[in-house]
Amino acid sequence: MLILNWYYKVKFRGFKTIYYLKKGCASSACEGVEILNDLAVREEGCALLGPTCTYATFQMVDLEIGLNLNMPIISAGSFGLSCDFKRDLTRLLPPARKISSFFFHFWNVTDDIKPEWKTAYIYKKQNNTEDCFWYINALEVASGNFSRSLEKIVILRKEDDLSKALGSHGRESNLVILCGTPDDIMDLKNGTMDSDNEIAFLLIDLYKSVILILIFSLFCVQMNDYIAAYHDAVLLFKQVMRTIWKMPSSEIQDMESVSMNYFRNVSFKGIAGDYQLDEYGDRDLIFSLIYTNNNNEYKILYEFNTSTNHTQLKDSNPSFIWPHLRLPEDRPDPTADIIVIVLCTAVVGIMGTLAFIFYWQNRHYRHMQKRWSHISSELIMPLESNEWNMISLKIEEDSTQNSSYILRRARYDKKIVILKELRLTDGSFTERQRIELNALLKIDYYNLTKFYGTVKFDNEYFGVFEYGERGSLRYALNDKISYPEETFMDWQFKISVMYDIAKGMSYLHASNITVHGRLKSTNCVVDNRMVVKIADFGFNTILPPSKDLWTAPEHSRKQGISQKGDVYSFAIISQEIMMRKCTFYTSACSDRTEKLARVQFPSMTSSFFRPDLNFENTSEREQEVCMLIRNCWDEDPDRRPDFKKIENTLWKIVSLDNQEHESYMENLIRRLQMYSRNLERLVEERTALYKAERDRADCLNFMLLPGPVVRSLKETGKVEPELFDEVTIYFSDIVGFTTLCHFSTPMEVVDMLNDIYKNFDSILDNHDVYKVETIGDAYMVVSGLPRRNGNRHAKDICCMALDILSFMGTFQLQHLPGIPMWIRIGVHSGPCAAGVVGIKMPRYCLFGDTVNTASRMESTGLPLRIHASQSTINILQRTDCKFEYEKRGETYLKGKGKETTYWLTGVTGQNYNLPTPPTAENFQNLQQDLSQMIKTCLEKRPSSLWKRKTLSARHRKLCVEVEMDCTEQPEYLHLATGDSFSTYL
Repeated sequence: MLILNWYYKVKFRGFKTIYYLKKGCASSACEGVEILNDLAVREEGCALLGPTCTYATFQMVDLEIGLNLNMPIISAGSFGLSCDFKRDLTRLLPPARKISSFFFHFWNVTDDIKPEWKTAYIYKKQNNTEDCFWYINALEVASGNFSRSLEKIVILRKEDDLSKALGSHGRESNLVILCGTPDDIMDLKNGTMDSDNEIAFLLIDLYKSVILILIFSLFCVQMNDYIAAYHDAVLLFKQVMRTIWKMPSSEIQDMESVSMNYFRNVSFKGIAGDYQLDEYGDRDLIFSLIYTNNNNEYKILYEFNTSTNHTQLKDSNPSFIWPHLRLPEDRPDPTADIIVIVLCTAVVGIMGTLAFIFYWQNRHYRHMQKRWSHISSELIMPLESNEWNMISLKIEEDSTQNSSYILRRARYDKKIVILKELRLTDGSFTERQRIELNALLKIDYYNLTKFYGTVKFDNEYFGVFEYGERGSLRYALNDKISYPEETFMDWQFKISVMYDIAKGMSYLHASNITVHGRLKSTNCVVDNRMVVKIADFGFNTILPPSKDLWTAPEHSRKQGISQKGDVYSFAIISQEIMMRKCTFYTSACSDRTEKLARVQFPSMTSSFFRPDLNFENTSEREQEVCMLIRNCWDEDPDRRPDFKKIENTLWKIVSLDNQEHESYMENLIRRLQMYSRNLERLVEERTALYKAERDRADCLNFMLLPGPVVRSLKETGKVEPELFDEVTIYFSDIVGFTTLCHFSTPMEVVDMLNDIYKNFDSILDNHDVYKVETIGDAYMVVSGLPRRNGNRHAKDICCMALDILSFMGTFQLQHLPGIPMWIRIGVHSGPCAAGVVGIKMPRYCLFGDTVNTASRMESTGLPLRIHASQSTINILQRTDCKFEYEKRGETYLKGKGKETTYWLTGVTGQNYNLPTPPTAENFQNLQQDLSQMIKTCLEKRPSSLWKRKTLSARHRKLCVEVEMDCTEQPEYLHLATGDSFSTYL
């Protein structure tokens, strides 16, 4: 590393140069950091000839930006993508970004010489040089343009894997990309790999010019080694200094803010050729694609200009070893395989082969059928609700309302098990799925849930698994009542939970299952001994992987599963355990969709997006765990540790006082069980009784108050009043209710109201409404609170009113048969406030002008009519349901003046069979008919009922007048008519 310092003053120009030289990655980033800190203190300007190592340069550039030094850094290396687009970095050797750009554009070139390519093998040697490592890394990284543009890309890391892949007739591609020297190709050809005329090698060799037959070599002409680049870096610095030196003194004061402009879009000559730097400070050049002809001569086939991304054909008549003077296709021709299969089948004999295959498949199927554990449905007994034994102090209000929640639990072989639905495409298991299920049956490990087999219910298959009494790990982390942070789920317990998961995954990766693919905190269950067990593994052919917050970045971009992806999922779970917050918690973002997008498509100018993992006053062990988690969610899968290493690291952190292979909680529970065996059964019985009583109390509370109000009262003891912008309120009462009460005993009045309102309540169950209260004969219902439902509140109230009115057309009084029951209904929409009033016998009450107006709509209505306001009609017109209504005209409402109101008559396309309301024209006839009906009804009543009745003097006189002349009618039959057509009692 070479540092050139300069120091400017207004009256004097002087250069001060300090040389500090190291080589490659041996140049410690810490040494560069010390120098940067020293320069920041002295406030001197300098230019830094950075190291070739990408990692060291990346750290130094970030630190230089943090110190705000505005110091140019010239590097003969720093090839990696992490050093792209850095403000103060200039690279004189072609970065990996240029190499990736060439392959991206060249793969899409199609002409008479080259077909379009969509596949590739990438051979990543174990002992790659610094430049080759980053060139190959840029081609294989999922966020790069090259790998995303291909249909199939396979990374090979061993020579044996490459030989095996190319030697197969069913190989994925005919194209192999590698970086190195021609000697690497000779080593491959002299090994076990056979030559194939369909295979083409593309060798990235930037410093050599020896090319072998069958090889494409990508290299930059007039290019030397790192020493030449360092020499030319000094020349570039000299050219910039001369440019600055020639500037007037008045402009030197602003040099610090514009110094980087002199290293962008410039050209100069060096011993390695002509240099042209782009707007990011990276060198632009021309790549030549060279091939070897039949005479072992080197010929240029294509040239690629990195500044314009243009590929130009240089040899239109090449002498290839491939047929038709054309480059090979990217996939092998399957014709040869078909011919071989046909010839072999003909030699052996079609009939003999088919008979042998049929016999073998039948025998293999019977063998697999015997091994496959399919449980009879008679052995699986669904659990009753009182048999659930979820161990938790947290109250679950809605669990008993979910019907699927009951079906998930069952009893098998005297054990409680979980039934998980297995969605099959064709309704039965394939042979591959049977083999996978057999492998699951062999898994029996302390930190993995046991798989017992499959069962069939109603043409659906379910997997039978071991039950975790304390629920999922995600549930336990959320339940801070049962598992408090300070006393129970402390640091040692959290490490023990992580260690349980690491042990289970280490065993799983070493088994025949090899990979989980869906590891998440909801798939880790906790048993009654507080041991964490991993579930939902081994169904990779049945359950496809999903993209969620636990999915590794490489699998979110391209669907698949891998062991390194499981390590990333483990890191996200570990962050949940340490922080005890929501999955992938970060203060910078709370939207789940945005989190998935930022992980899948990371920004090139900032660090990779990961959840928060910050602690105050952390100890050395906590820092070690945090570093382990960060390593596990590294963007590069190859840099992530495997689960065996994770298990060993956590084992060193776990207290050595515990027994071998025993967690902290296991040791604690084992000692506590000696004192709690007799108490445990009693606690379970008392807990079951408590839950039953709690459920009954909750059911009663939900009948008296809305669900959100009940929950708020239970948790905080109070309910904050709330304002609702728009609701619809329903009022109704019984016409002549006072007079009916005088003609009825108290018990008959109670029975009458109970018969009416029980039917009203059953009608309410079919609509999204809330019954506020009943006072005497008044019935009040509201929609749109406490749960807001958009514009549906008016529709639900009006449909409910039509149903109630239809019911009243057929209702008969038990103690006065034949006497019709009339009700008036009023509906109005608008804003209102709602809250709980009182401490003793609390009631959920509504307040506001909307309540008063709705009551006025009812009192000014007519019998057997639904009186609706203008605001309600306006809302109904915005819904998708076509209501039928008639304009009543202007109606005087107390406190409001004259308002336009309507009669609601029905819904288009539906027959509500509404009763015919009385009109002003037939009012006299209706009075005579009703009077005769009441007289007849009163005469038919038993005399014992009259003896129990105590009437006022006025009503006794009224009854005598009815018996004598029937000219005067009971009060509730007096229907006063006028301009407003209102009904008065």
